[in-house]
Amino acid sequence: MEKSQLPLSEVQSRPKPAPRSRKAALYLIPLAAAAYFCGPSLINSVAPASVGEHNVQKAWTTKDFCAQPDPLFPSDGGSSLEQAYNYISSSAFRNATIKRLSGAVKVKSESFDDLGAIGEDKRWDVFYDFHAYLEATFPLIYKHLTVEKVNTHGLLYTWQGSDDSLKPTLLMAHQDTVPVPPETIPAWTHPPWSGEYDGTHIWGRGASDCKNQLIAVMETLETLLEAKYEPKRSIVVSFGFDEECSGRQGAGHLATFLRERYGDDGLAVIVDEGSGFEEVWGTLFAKPGTGEKGYTDVHVTIRMPGGHSSIPSDHTSIGVASELVTLIESKQYPTRLVEENPYYTQLHCGAENSPDFPKTLKKLLAKRASSSQKTCKAKPDYLALEAAKQGPGIKYLMQTSQAVDVISGGIKVNALPERVTVTVNHRINVGETPQIVWDRLTHLASGIAKKYNLTLHAFDGEEGPSSITLAASATTLQVAPVTPADARPFEVVAGTTRALYGKEVVVAPGIMTGNTDTRYYWNLTKHIFRFGPGYDPTDGAGLGAIHTVNERVSVLNHINAVKWFTLFVRNMDEVEL
Repeated sequence: MEKSQLPLSEVQSRPKPAPRSRKAALYLIPLAAAAYFCGPSLINSVAPASVGEHNVQKAWTTKDFCAQPDPLFPSDGGSSLEQAYNYISSSAFRNATIKRLSGAVKVKSESFDDLGAIGEDKRWDVFYDFHAYLEATFPLIYKHLTVEKVNTHGLLYTWQGSDDSLKPTLLMAHQDTVPVPPETIPAWTHPPWSGEYDGTHIWGRGASDCKNQLIAVMETLETLLEAKYEPKRSIVVSFGFDEECSGRQGAGHLATFLRERYGDDGLAVIVDEGSGFEEVWGTLFAKPGTGEKGYTDVHVTIRMPGGHSSIPSDHTSIGVASELVTLIESKQYPTRLVEENPYYTQLHCGAENSPDFPKTLKKLLAKRASSSQKTCKAKPDYLALEAAKQGPGIKYLMQTSQAVDVISGGIKVNALPERVTVTVNHRINVGETPQIVWDRLTHLASGIAKKYNLTLHAFDGEEGPSSITLAASATTLQVAPVTPADARPFEVVAGTTRALYGKEVVVAPGIMTGNTDTRYYWNLTKHIFRFGPGYDPTDGAGLGAIHTVNERVSVLNHINAVKWFTLFVRNMDEVEL
């Protein structure tokens, strides 16, 4: 999906390689799966130079992988801006932000996989309530900024800068949340739509995914407006409304709208929700997501003759489906770490900055970095296998995942099932494409089809009696282009983060195993960061139980996010890109 507006069916049938970056071979997107099978080790030992408090020097001129920029502060903008920033740390702001975020959580804004057309399915109407809440809560934004609605519920705010030659900064979040299953409500410590504040956290669905980021962005703009800030670089804010069900109606339309307005590569930088902070190897890391894995769901349909269950066939369609599922799960995809994967650089950051970095991993990393040998799929990737010992959360940064998530079939206990469907979800590893999944499942299904005398329709768009059909989802996605970490936008993200949290924080490129609304924005900029900049060192909630019971966010985490966005917007305004 190299062009964000290609029809998804075209993306699925005609996967293309991501565009090359001319600046650093380390961050090339593979041109084809062959680059993963057997190819030269691509090593480009570059790292950022220091960043001063008021300017950004030429990036990445040393031989280190992970040299850290100095904390980056905006220049003195006058007493009103200084007072505005200090106000974010006050008890008055804390009380106000608790009320604002709590109120946002109270507005139920679920999105569902089976939503019908906008204007016809009444479940979309919840977003009218959320829009009304935002307008009442942030009056300066609605008074002074251009507010536009895209595809009814997509929200677009534009704060026009004074210098049209500067590409805009785009900040993103999504309005919708995953649904709360009614049967889980008794398990919540505080009701999921209560927005309860317990003295430390705000509780409820959307509190950490991602109404916290949405409200933090709005509070940043409202605070800067109140301080009479006048940006040179335009600030654009885009809020989709169906991110939790692939974003086609929200971000898909918003990205098209923005592309028509600004053109390809028309934005300076994008910051959306994403990964955050983690303490590992004795070091605190900030990990803005500079890449995302690819995606494909494969729908398996098995059709076999029905009949009365008192005279059954030896194998029903459910039994055959179970055999195929067992075969699929019997072997995982290989664990492989290509140098284009941001986690490769993250390992170097650990080796260079962390006192507790594992010695075996460091030796394997040094061997890989110094080797001119070709790496082939036929050989085990010992570096990746060693790194994967840290747990599934790390392993799946380097491996295509497969998860059998949905199965349905049969309608009556005394009737043989005539049709069974199974959906297998895959997140595609950097260096691979959805095609490897389709090829593997075709191979496995062909053996089952032959065994039971069934016709195989593998990704041909057909389905017939006595058959196995494989079909890829319309939401199939290639691996995202990797944001270069050897460029000034990354330096601004890193410098801003270290300005807020201190020099002890190591900022390293991260990779998302899931996908955000940025999947539709690839053409708009090469600099996309999927980052949750809020952090509370005393909070053990982690990601805040997103997508499950007891979702919550620390108030300190949220306040720090507001501080980060306030610094970042002003830093971007002063950087020459």
